Amino acid sequence: MSRILLGVSGGIAAYKSLEFIRTATAAGHAVRVVQTPDSRRFVGEASFAALTGAPVLVSEFERDPLRGAFPGERPPEHDPIGHLALVANAEVFLIAPASANTIAKLAAGMADSLLASCALAAACPVVIAPAMNNRMYEHAATQENLAKLRARGARIVEPGTGRLASKGEEGVGRLAEPPELLAACEEAIAGEGRQVEIFDLDGFSRGVRTAGGKLRGVPVLVTAGGTREPIDSVRFVGNSSSGRMGFALAAEAAARGAQVTLIAANVSLPAPEGVRVLAVRTAGELKAAAEREFAAAEVLLMAAAVADFAPVATEGKIKKGGRERLELVLEPTPDVLSALSAARRPGQTLVGFAAEHGADGLENARGKLVAKGLDAVVFNDISRAEIGFDAAENEVTILTSANGSAAVDAEHVPQASKQEVARAILDAVEGLREGF
Repeated sequence: MSRILLGVSGGIAAYKSLEFIRTATAAGHAVRVVQTPDSRRFVGEASFAALTGAPVLVSEFERDPLRGAFPGERPPEHDPIGHLALVANAEVFLIAPASANTIAKLAAGMADSLLASCALAAACPVVIAPAMNNRMYEHAATQENLAKLRARGARIVEPGTGRLASKGEEGVGRLAEPPELLAACEEAIAGEGRQVEIFDLDGFSRGVRTAGGKLRGVPVLVTAGGTREPIDSVRFVGNSSSGRMGFALAAEAAARGAQVTLIAANVSLPAPEGVRVLAVRTAGELKAAAEREFAAAEVLLMAAAVADFAPVATEGKIKKGGRERLELVLEPTPDVLSALSAARRPGQTLVGFAAEHGADGLENARGKLVAKGLDAVVFNDISRAEIGFDAAENEVTILTSANGSAAVDAEHVPQASKQEVARAILDAVEGLREGF
């Protein structure tokens, strides 16, 4: 039996919280409920109390008759501070439904309600299940607030798509179904993620690994963006990398509790919450920063697009001056990833990225995995515009080879948001680190 604290905020989807309690208690879990004042307009305290067998709290100033205990437990002899004791005894804090207003307050760190105070005081995993109108959910402010909460370690149970509360309206924003909410709670309590099946390059299964919850406190070094190599004082040779994939990796690693340092080459995206960011411009600057940080890292995710060649730079600005053409002399840049691989110590996990073009891409990526002595290479085909540089989505194949083994596993990640792809990549990293 596990102790689940359920926070209910204002929204028509609050009725599903009743069904969640039925599902959770039938599975043997003990549930306590805290409500926001507005949530009582949809479902009253008496309904929750009847299903949980425990009093419901709405205000920090209410006395908890159970003194923080859950159903089936003996209350303590003393009278603790109610909201602190209740969340301290919980093994997971589920907020469902989480309205746009509540999500904004949680992201801002406010404590103007019992529910928000519990969230700030929670040492247990926090699971947030948004529910609202599709336009509110898709608004940039809500998405930024959810990204902040993810970066702080909260697990977000994505809403479903379908009919909404307003007559005739459909879209994303429906509260996830109770069995999905319970699965998320049980996963959080176990400290484990979903089961991931991996395959070899011939498509045969090599088994299942359990992912999630294994990076807490682990130093992770991520590189992102694209380097710019100067031609003269105003011009440069560069590439189209936006840094989105690297930033998604940094945010996901931070959400899993890792200590993340992000080396960002010419990226204009906002820094992920809780991530230390070092800005660089050129391949040389990236190499210097990576070499400084690498010794302290346990995991390296080399997502930056580092230039293979750099112009022999000219001082000042090159003038057109009647030229019909300008020829540039390019020199190879140092291979940053190979140099780091050569300097690795036992226990470090190295992941490279192979942005390849065309039919030979997968084999080229496999060659990179072997030649550079890496644990994994993430391959994506940049010939496809919908998943190439500066796209919102990606589709990759993760090639892994643990402990220098000649056997290479391949896991295909279908086209999805870069956040979802980052999750799959870090699942693979966790699998490598547990010696799968």
